[in-house]
This record gives sequence, structure tokens and C-alpha cells, in this order.
Amino acid sequence: MNNNLNQVIFIMGVSGCGKSTIGKLLSEKLNIPFFDGDDFHPQSNIDKMRNGKALNDDDRYGWLVTLNKLAKEQLQKNSCIIVCSALKKSYRDILNTDIRNNVKWVHLSGSFNQILERINKREHHFMSSSLLQSQFDTLEQPDDAFQVKIGLKPEEIVEKITKEMQMKSEFGLFGLGVMGKSLSRNLAQKGFKISMFNREEKGTEEDVAINFKKAHKELESAQAFSNIEAFVNSLQTPRKIMLMVNAGKITDMVIEDLIPFLSAGDVLIDGGNSNYLQTKQRYDYLNTKNIHFIGVGVSGGEQGALKGPSIMPGGNKETYNLIKPYLESIAAKDANNLPCCTYVGEEGSGHFVKMVHNGIEYVEMQLLAEVYTILKNMGKNPNDIATILESWKPKADSYLLGITIDVLRKKDGDDWLVNKIVDKAGNKGTGNWTTIATAELGAPSTLIASALFARYTSFYKEERLQASNNFNIKPSSFSLDIDDVLKAYQFARIMNHYQGIKLISEAGKAYKWTLNLSEIARIWTNGCIIKSDFMLELIPVLKHDDNILKNAELINQVKLLKPSINKVVSQCVLNELAIPCLSESVNFLNGYTTANSSANIIQAQRDYFGAHTYQRTDDATGKFHHTNW
Repeated sequence: MNNNLNQVIFIMGVSGCGKSTIGKLLSEKLNIPFFDGDDFHPQSNIDKMRNGKALNDDDRYGWLVTLNKLAKEQLQKNSCIIVCSALKKSYRDILNTDIRNNVKWVHLSGSFNQILERINKREHHFMSSSLLQSQFDTLEQPDDAFQVKIGLKPEEIVEKITKEMQMKSEFGLFGLGVMGKSLSRNLAQKGFKISMFNREEKGTEEDVAINFKKAHKELESAQAFSNIEAFVNSLQTPRKIMLMVNAGKITDMVIEDLIPFLSAGDVLIDGGNSNYLQTKQRYDYLNTKNIHFIGVGVSGGEQGALKGPSIMPGGNKETYNLIKPYLESIAAKDANNLPCCTYVGEEGSGHFVKMVHNGIEYVEMQLLAEVYTILKNMGKNPNDIATILESWKPKADSYLLGITIDVLRKKDGDDWLVNKIVDKAGNKGTGNWTTIATAELGAPSTLIASALFARYTSFYKEERLQASNNFNIKPSSFSLDIDDVLKAYQFARIMNHYQGIKLISEAGKAYKWTLNLSEIARIWTNGCIIKSDFMLELIPVLKHDDNILKNAELINQVKLLKPSINKVVSQCVLNELAIPCLSESVNFLNGYTTANSSANIIQAQRDYFGAHTYQRTDDATGKFHHTNW
């Protein structure tokens, strides 16, 4: 049971299953108060049941609200046990209102005949055996409850519940790399009892989990393992295990290692940067084994994972509700103190949205690098550039702007550190996946592709040095108004966000995901790498349209910024300075706003060599034509 947070243990089941008996014994065992839900029924409900009539939802609503209020009051003082039939999920949702993070469910289950025999022996109770079938008809099996068969002796049932609640962890973390360690500490700091697993490698990785636990006071109640079976068995059922391992084959290997020890209803959560298509495959595969799977995008890096990341879960919504209290508790908070975590949508949508987040991130980073290149070419040193970027914060603040300022100010001896870093940019594949996805979906995310290929080009350092000598192309120094550079940067960022959000929208349509773009923007306002003031502006815009370039205010902004991007890009091109994303941003808008493009030539060419046909401007029917050229 959670050591640092008071808990309500709701014991549920049909009438006659022994809830009150078990609840009283458990309260004595745990030394916490006990409340029988039947004692809180209004007289009208009692009279109705005494007359042999089943309660309906309206009858129960006020009673459930009363029990929820009781639970909230008790949580202020202590943990407690409340017994209540809570047969429907909707009833349990009412009881969970605002306290889901502090609730544990126990379901006492038995056969109709077992319970009928018990009810017939019960004296002076307003619930008659004639209503038992209606209880079974109403019962919706809970996914998030610890199941106990009532055939055991009461003392044995209490012992099982006690062991489950006190000795077992609520949540498991598999993999203690940088992100896994930070998330473990974050969960422990929020009061959750967790189990942690990391593999053992003699001579290289030994006692990783145990040493990590010893190193941090908040992990005092955590359990550390290097044995998979022991790790899985340390968790309350249904088990909730978050995988923080490398994407790809390793994720599949870990899943196969875990399967033999899992039970039906357990939940695996992939918190790595997995490909969204593989997430769908894993979801389908585990579904055949009655194991739930959720793909979760996590953004924020090491510090974000520790202090509060942005979290993007995708999969079955009912399954998400089983892990929602944990993810929302550790997530960053937005301006209204709401968690930067929301159910994104079905299948691999969570990982898709995280992938596009990273694509947008690629562009934001490249744009700042290009701004640095321009200002450096204008004779500014790193400290001068940092000061200029600092002055931009009131108009274009973002996490990436802030860290770029820090990077530029960092000294190493007598020189700035940035001057000593080799200009070869790496990547971990998500930009590549985003570029492939935008091509497959036919969405013009040209800036993401440009940012990706800029990194690829940078990697050919030796060839670039040789080409520099062969072609003798050297950027000429030139002067630009700093305000024009800022406006060009703002313009390109609008295009970047348009393209990224449009890509998510197109994926939603193609894969039939139910996506809330405004909510996605909201959870990107804190905890993640692309958080910015501009993202805040997009929340209300995206409530009305998935195309931010149809918003009147943004249209006006773009019109005001356009002369500056034209000026900056033309000066850079004329003076041999490479600015792939800034130039692509203006090329994109120029093409996007062209009412009559050159694509008619493309269609004519395609029809000429491949008989691909074309439509005519003077034929309103939309019929396709072919010409014998």
C-alpha cells in the first residue's frame, strides 16, 4: 500500500459475498477505520429493497456521492476501508471522483449458488435473496481490482489482501537508464510504492537497481530487482509495468521475457521512443494473450522525467484509465495546474504524436542554429548572440531558446565551448520516422525533412571540408536588422507548427484515431522540449480548426512577418550562407498560397510518358482525360 499517501480500500461485490465481514477483519488487521456502505443508504432506498424492488441508477447516485464525500473526509485524517457493492463501472467512477490516486479496489467474487446459500442464512437484512440475480445482472467486472475468491476462509482472504496491499508495489519500472531512473524517483516522490528492475551483467552492470535505491532517500520503500520473475511477482495485480528500454528489437525481447510471468489483465506500458507502427503490432500481439499494452510518448529529457515530463499515451482508453493516476501524478503541470498528460487516442497514436513532437523539435533546433549562423556571420561572438536571443524572450520565448542562450554563454578556458564542439549533428531516428510518415501520408512537412537532411549533411564533415576547398564557396559578411532576423525566425516557427500539427491531423484521419489537437498543444506547454509561449497561443486556435493558417490573427502575423523572411533569406542566399529551414519556410508558404501552381505541367508530363490522365479547368464534372501527345 502507498506509504506516503492515505488510502481508501473499497471492498466490492454482490450482496452476500461477505464484504462487511472481510472489511471489519481487515480494518482490525490494518488498524484503520471501517465503514459499511449499507449504513449510508437513505431510508427510501432501504424501504424499496425491503419491498423486493431493485435500486436503479438514480436511487444509487446520491448514496454513491455520499460515500465519495466520506472517503474524501477520511483521507484528510487516515486510511480507511469502505464496503460497497459498486457493481457498475459508472458507480466506481463516482466513488473514485477526485481521489482515484488514493483508491485501492478489492473484488470478492463467487458463484451465484455460493452467495445464494449465504444470503438465505442471513437474518434481519433488508436485501432479500430474490434480488440476487439483479445484482449479478448489474455486475460489470472491474479491471483494476484485486480479485479474491470467497471460497477461502475469512482469515485467509484478509491475509491475501493484506499481503497484496502492504507487501506488493503498485507500479513497476523495467530499465534504469537515464529516463527510467528519473521516472522512478518521480513516482516515489509522489508517494507511490514502486518496484524497479535492471538487468545484471557481470563485470559491467552489477547491482544497478540496488545501488540506485541506496543512492536516493525517496526510494527507501521501493523494491529493487535483477530477477524478472521476482520483479513481476512483487507487483499488485493487475500489474502495471513501464518499459524504459531501447526501442526496436530490445523492446520485443523484453516483452517476451516478461510474458511467462504475467497474468491476464496486466498492463505493459512502452515509455520509449518506439515506432508507432510497431506499437500497433505489439498491441495486437499482446491482446491475443489478454495482456494490455499502452504506447506512451515521454518528453522532457532527464530533468523533465524527474520533475515532470509531458506524457502522450495511446491505446485502449479503458486500459489507460488503469494507469492514469500514475502518469498524471508525475506529469508536468500547465498554467492551470492541470497535468501535461492526456489520453491521445487509439493504437500507436501516443507514439505517433511523440514522434511528430520530435520532428517539430528538429526544426526548432535547426532554426536557432541558422539564426546563430546569421548573427555569427554578422560579426557577433557567442556572448553577443546570447544577449540578442535573450532580448527576444518577450516575443518568442521557448525552452529551446533558453537552453541555446545557456549553451552560447558557456566558456571553456578563454574561449566559448560552442567553438570547440565538432559540427556533426547526431540523431536517434525519430526525425527519420517523421519524414517517412509525412511522405506516406502525403502531408507537406517539408521543414522537418529539411532539418533532418541538414543533420545528415553535417555528418559528412570530411567531404564538406574537401568541397569547401574545391568550390571555394565562402559566405560573405553582410548586415541585417536584428529585428528582421527575429521576425524571420518567428515566421519560420509558425510554418513549422502548422506542418507538424497538420501531419498529426492527417494521421488521425488516415488511421481513424480520435485526436484532440488543442489538448495535444496543451500538454506541450510544459515539461517537453518544444514548450513555448507560441504553443500556449495555439490551444484556443486548435479548438476551432486543425489548420492554424486559417486563423485570422495568425494570418495577420504572417503577413507582417513575410517581408522580413524575404529579406533575410534573399541576403543569405546572395551571400552564400546555408539556411535550409528558414529558406524552406518561405518557399513553403509561397507554394501553399499559389492559387494556380506549376503542377499542371507535372500532370501533363505524367500523362505524356505514363498515360496517368489529368483533369481540365474547363470541365466541371471532374472527369479525367488523356491526350495522345
